[in-house]
Amino acid sequence: MVNEAVRQLIERSNRLGADPRNTNYAGGNTSAKGTEIDPVTGEPVELCWVKGSGGDLGTLKPEGLAVLRLDRMRALVDVYPGIDREDEMVAAFDYCLHGKGGAAPSIDTAMHGLVDAAHVDHLHPDSGIAIATAADGEALTAQIFGDKVVWVPWRRPGFQLGLDIAAIKEANPAAIGTILGGHGITAWGDTSEEAEANSLWIIKTAEDHIAAHGKADPFGGVRAGFEALPEAERKAKAAALAPTLRAIASQDRPMVGHFTDADVVLEFLASEKAPALAELGTSCPDHFLRTKVKPMLLDLPADASVEDTIARLETLHEEYRADYAGYYERNATPDSPAIRGADPLIILIPGVGMFSYGANKQTARVAGEFYVNAINVMRGAEALSTYAPIDEAEKFRIEYWALEEAKLQRMPKPKPLATRIALVTGAASGIGKAIAARFAAEGACVAIADLDLAKAQAAAAEIGGPDVAIGLQCDVTSAEQVQAAVDATVLAFGGLDIVVNNAGLSLSKSLLETTEADWDLQHDVMAKGSFLVSRAAAKVLIEQKLGGDILYISSKNSVFAGPNNIAYSATKADQAHQVRLLAAELGEHGVKVNGINPDGVVRGSGIFAGGWGAKRAAVYGVAEEDLGKYYAQRTLLKREVLPENIANAAFVLCTSDLSHTTGLHVPVDAGVAAAFLR
Repeated sequence: MVNEAVRQLIERSNRLGADPRNTNYAGGNTSAKGTEIDPVTGEPVELCWVKGSGGDLGTLKPEGLAVLRLDRMRALVDVYPGIDREDEMVAAFDYCLHGKGGAAPSIDTAMHGLVDAAHVDHLHPDSGIAIATAADGEALTAQIFGDKVVWVPWRRPGFQLGLDIAAIKEANPAAIGTILGGHGITAWGDTSEEAEANSLWIIKTAEDHIAAHGKADPFGGVRAGFEALPEAERKAKAAALAPTLRAIASQDRPMVGHFTDADVVLEFLASEKAPALAELGTSCPDHFLRTKVKPMLLDLPADASVEDTIARLETLHEEYRADYAGYYERNATPDSPAIRGADPLIILIPGVGMFSYGANKQTARVAGEFYVNAINVMRGAEALSTYAPIDEAEKFRIEYWALEEAKLQRMPKPKPLATRIALVTGAASGIGKAIAARFAAEGACVAIADLDLAKAQAAAAEIGGPDVAIGLQCDVTSAEQVQAAVDATVLAFGGLDIVVNNAGLSLSKSLLETTEADWDLQHDVMAKGSFLVSRAAAKVLIEQKLGGDILYISSKNSVFAGPNNIAYSATKADQAHQVRLLAAELGEHGVKVNGINPDGVVRGSGIFAGGWGAKRAAVYGVAEEDLGKYYAQRTLLKREVLPENIANAAFVLCTSDLSHTTGLHVPVDAGVAAAFLR
């Protein structure tokens, strides 16, 4: 049975976290105090439930709470060794845990346990941080809130900040919360409802004051030539730039990307103050831990050519890396963690939009959302005053904090295909869907391309949703649709690493029954289609400078001569030779090209369901429902081949275990001696 205080805390947290105006994803924390019976003594014990490290308020569940004994937390005050050693207090929280303790306590735990209130909220609202980062934030706090909200000068999160806020609440009985300089807000209440109401009142009051008293143009006027391009033009330019931008963001380690051309971004990039404000960087720790201390901003107008833009971006990247290295060297101490990489995580392109990067799609998307938060913060601060984030030394202390490093070291080992982005054609069913599902399960982002958009989107939703998979409509016989699918993939995930030419069909006819239209259709879909997909993808792979994989789902029929399928087998032989040709041509770019030769994949197959199965069954004189069993019995292993078996081979070919393998054809046919490669 869930404790009533816990139930109220979860419901309040979920409501607050569901609205991005209140706090960013995984940002802030909430708590509740109450009693439970200690199973050892049988007596009531005072507890504090607080959101654990790394959790998200909007999706918080009871198991995401750290559970601590209040008497032991309060006793820590007597052994606190001072601010120079306050990091030791995080480990001390482990000795305050009740029972199994729940989630790991966060650095903000002291703020909740030491403040004398039953319910405490610490949030990162844009409006609150705008006041917190204004040059005259302390005066604004008094002006806007009176004695109900107290200003707290910037202090890094930790035990001392908890002591400071506890003292402020005790000294200011009329106060319902604080503005934390450079950071966010904290509010409290005797009940969960009161704490939530106080948090929302601070946020809304700040919003209303900015709206009523702020300048109409906080970012200044519009820079001529930096206005947003028309939608189709900016999307096309974004797709053209995406491979180069991913190469820039991935020099130190591969990254997944996210693109947005939201109005708030485009308006900021067109403004006079954008260059100066971007240079100042973000302020809230949650923001710059995701976005780096500042973005990389292109200084060319919106109508600059793609070629000129790429040339300038490469120069800016060198300057950004040197600047970040300087930031590290200026602030690092002998015991600082090693530099984690000097590439930008936020790249701003005037007239086009923002690219953000991370170790996976969700992280990349959230980084972009955080920079939108930062834009909103800068707008609010500039509307009332001057934006004045915390200085770089303080940013460095948090970015390279030993506790932050420890959190990074605790992260699970990446999956084999983490950071890799795949485009699979004909992937709404059968072999293609199985490959897409296996890739996603192994950490890849996947674009599922198919003639049937509804089925492609349904398959993507089944595999994992937009942070994992997207569904695209694509007729591979159309160069325009193929390019559109590649563009959509790089805009969704930032780039492209793996291409699977799987789209296909077959018509089972003898030579005399095969029409010219039959021949052209099969060659257009499989031979020409594979060529078009590989050509469009190779351009991205080369520009990214990250290597990559191109796979062809060919067939046993590419090397085996059987009756009544001349068009199908001939086009499969074409695909098989494309593997060899492209392996020879693309190897210098680190791109591996390999093929898979399946046979007899009946279950789940769109080709077999479309009439091919019935015709092949008739050729072999068996019932259609027994065709899979028939194919199995003619193999050396006597095993039916399933779509998942082909997916297994596709996965292995794309892993580091076969990093030195290209030009290979892997038979997945349970053993057909006549199709052995010679």
